[in-house]
Amino acid sequence: MPALFLIFAMRNLRIFCWAVASSLPLLAFQCGSAASEPAPDCAASIQTKIAELQTLPKGNPAYEIWQYAYQGRKVYLVTSSCCDQYITLYDECLNVLCAPSGGLTGKGDGRCPEFYQLSTDRQLVWRDPR
Repeated sequence: MPALFLIFAMRNLRIFCWAVASSLPLLAFQCGSAASEPAPDCAASIQTKIAELQTLPKGNPAYEIWQYAYQGRKVYLVTSSCCDQYITLYDECLNVLCAPSGGLTGKGDGRCPEFYQLSTDRQLVWRDPR
């Protein structure tokens, strides 16, 4: 009985190995094509955020949007108008990534505590002129 089981297991192992080996070129092609796709066109998204902030009452301190390079992509840090509010980090399409600072502790939501140490290329995009 054990010998029969061993023969069955070896046959299935060979089939499994063949299936994995034959699918590797397809996986490599998939990865290569995904890497060559252009970044999503979300240039108008930051303008949408600016328009949204302009509809709010004047902040003290004034609202600001800063652009950074972080984890290989362009991100936007949007400041809050007052104390104990999160400073929110967005991707290019304005999806919330995390809050690196602000809140009751001043340390954000804890999802990206390394943001200020790892981010580069800081540029002011917009500051509320009101």
